[in-house]
Amino acid sequence: MLGVDAVWLYHDQALLKEPGGGPTPWHQDQFYWPLDTDGTVTMWMPLVDVLDPVEGMTFGNGTHRMGDLGGGAISDESERRFDLLVGDRQIELHTYRGLRAGDATFHRGWMLHRASGNPTASMRSVMTVIYLADGARVAPTVNSAHEFDRQLWLGGAAPGELIDGPLNPVL
Repeated sequence: MLGVDAVWLYHDQALLKEPGGGPTPWHQDQFYWPLDTDGTVTMWMPLVDVLDPVEGMTFGNGTHRMGDLGGGAISDESERRFDLLVGDRQIELHTYRGLRAGDATFHRGWMLHRASGNPTASMRSVMTVIYLADGARVAPTVNSAHEFDRQLWLGGAAPGELIDGPLNPVL
């Protein structure tokens, strides 16, 4: 998917949406990452069936080619800004529905996306894994999210260093 000879683990995380939990606003994952490359892919895999009335993920087709769209961190404000952008640019949307436990979607780091709310009485458990192109280096931090990720996932590696720490093995 990245067109490279090797990929590294950037990080993984479990995402749990409580019963009755609201939607995850529009966002771009790459906003959070202090990386010198956009060579990233995120896998989003439900650990439980995500069936109607629960939708899975909605993506803005082609937005990964547009780079940073300026929405910032996940918030009500990012939802408002990106809703306007989707309408103004007439971005075609695609929603994945009817996902079974173990199905997965994959998206690039700058892909504009959102997740539906959870109107059910059961927890919606999802696993994400972020893959990173071989040869990526730590970029200078430009926001607090970058610094947080640099410390947590990259072991405090300095800008310019190759991303190859113990939490980031080649896969």
